[in-house]
Amino acid sequence: MTGSILFEAIVFLAGAIICVSIAKRLGLSSVIGYLLAGVLIGPYVLGFIGEEGQDILHFAEFGVVVMLFLIGLEIEPKNFWNMRKTIVGMGGIQVGGTMLLSYILFAALGFDWKVALVISMAVALSSTAIALQTIKEKGLMNTTFGASSFSILLFQDIIVIFMLGFIPLLANSEHKTSTKNHSEHANLLENLPVGLQTLAIILSVVLIIVAGRYLIVPMLRKVAKTGVRELLIAAALLIVFGISFLMEYVGISPALGAFLGGVVLSNSEFKHELESTLEPFKNLLLGLFFMAVGASINFIVIAKSPLTIGGILLAIIVLKAVVLFITGHIFKLKLDQKLLLTFSLAQIGEFAFVLLSFAFGLNILEQEQMDMMLVITALSMSITPIISMINERLILPKIGTKESIKRPMDHIAKSQKIILVGFGHFGSTIGRFLRSHGVEATILDHDSNRVDFLRKMGFEVYYGDATRLDLLESAGIAEAKIIICATNKLSVSKAISKIVKEKYPHVEFMIRTKNRYDAYELLNLGHQNIYRESLETSLTLAKDVLSKMGFRKYTLTRQVQNFIKYDEDSLRRLASEPKREDDYIFKAKKELEQQEKFLNEDFKRGVVDYDNHWDSEHIRKALENPNTKK
Repeated sequence: MTGSILFEAIVFLAGAIICVSIAKRLGLSSVIGYLLAGVLIGPYVLGFIGEEGQDILHFAEFGVVVMLFLIGLEIEPKNFWNMRKTIVGMGGIQVGGTMLLSYILFAALGFDWKVALVISMAVALSSTAIALQTIKEKGLMNTTFGASSFSILLFQDIIVIFMLGFIPLLANSEHKTSTKNHSEHANLLENLPVGLQTLAIILSVVLIIVAGRYLIVPMLRKVAKTGVRELLIAAALLIVFGISFLMEYVGISPALGAFLGGVVLSNSEFKHELESTLEPFKNLLLGLFFMAVGASINFIVIAKSPLTIGGILLAIIVLKAVVLFITGHIFKLKLDQKLLLTFSLAQIGEFAFVLLSFAFGLNILEQEQMDMMLVITALSMSITPIISMINERLILPKIGTKESIKRPMDHIAKSQKIILVGFGHFGSTIGRFLRSHGVEATILDHDSNRVDFLRKMGFEVYYGDATRLDLLESAGIAEAKIIICATNKLSVSKAISKIVKEKYPHVEFMIRTKNRYDAYELLNLGHQNIYRESLETSLTLAKDVLSKMGFRKYTLTRQVQNFIKYDEDSLRRLASEPKREDDYIFKAKKELEQQEKFLNEDFKRGVVDYDNHWDSEHIRKALENPNTKK
């Protein structure tokens, strides 16, 4: 409207805030709100965004790239390998079956066989952005349905590589020559023989794996040592941009390259920090992507042949739904899970824009065919959230098996029930003791040097600032039962407890403190499980001193337990007292006198009545002289 970048930014942000807020208030997915905002501000309704809508769409596709990078971070290579049968099996059946039926449909409509084949490739792809965003919003990622959807979408993202490599074979030689100037973004593989293209793809994948281990992780360690937060953000974006550029340069899907980069880094100590850093960018760019899709719906093309477009759209959704339902049946999904899978992936995906544009650049598609398929693709993506809502509100309640989809699948469970913050001498002792009893914890530490050292020692420690809620959420705070604050900084423990208590009140805190005064603060904040780092150590030393002076160890061990009990009771009473020095000294003095009195009484009572265990004199003498009669 005005050509101002600031004005366009205001339009996009205002549209998103208004429409997404309305959608959420109505109980709808945020994706519907973004799509509606895009339609309203687009060139065919209010006209705030004009012809530059396509350029915005290309930029916004980077949100899909970031999303797949984050998904890759969540998948360890071992788990990825364990899912290979599901990925190839479900994905192969879905893509193959959809391509076959789609080819028959478009061939029957009179399209040339090459055009029908290219369109069938595009139709076989579902929207990773819409499907995964919706699944995550509803908390269904760790379900059979979520795992099945992810497997199919991942196979589709992989098969895009081969589709992009195959499409040029459909172009006539004269068209190939003429399109060299037509295409402004030629890639490295375009003019290479097929054998060298394959070699280039393999080398680029190997390069990502090697760079992840020997370049990216060392770079992140050096950046982390600076302690400058924005540098780590820049480094995270550089990783995704760099991998995407490399993949695009050799003619491979940037999103697949980003996914592979995420998998390579999934075992690094920076996993959770990268997740929490990139998450806001992913959400923002995905929202922009959905809005760009809505704005790209060409109502002029729809007005020219509404029945044809509507009929083809309906036919595509039905045939994709049939293939997805059959795929779910073959893999023995329950009925409700099959329906969720069917309605969630029945649209055409964002990579269809790439395939169709590529085929148009090679003169395989005509302008009219290109326009029609772009509109159908955008419409299918736009109505998917509505179809899914109809399924969830009208169909699934009648089936009555919804609860089974909430049961998590064991093999894809990532988060631990315990989060341990701070892995110095105090925290590492806790972690080692837990691990020796088969209990694992998600360990976070903000000292990159220590993280690097401990990982070499075999500990799975992650670098990150645990005072950030997004990092804790990446580490699984929503599913955690206990969070251990083993850091020696009271401010850090207080900050963590404040942000977690508000959103995740079910999580129980166990907190290390350096002294009584820190313990007072935490007690007054409502914490009960407080552990003073010097208490047990001091008492152990005192117990050993008395033992060397002739006191019996059993008596001393019991007295240490009594001392801790009395001191903890005193601590809680003094925490609520005024902190004026005179008042505190008076109260503390009385508490100390009372403790010593109780301990002295316990000691006298124990020596007379109970102290015949462990190292009692007659037992010691019997051990020293086995022939002694009792």
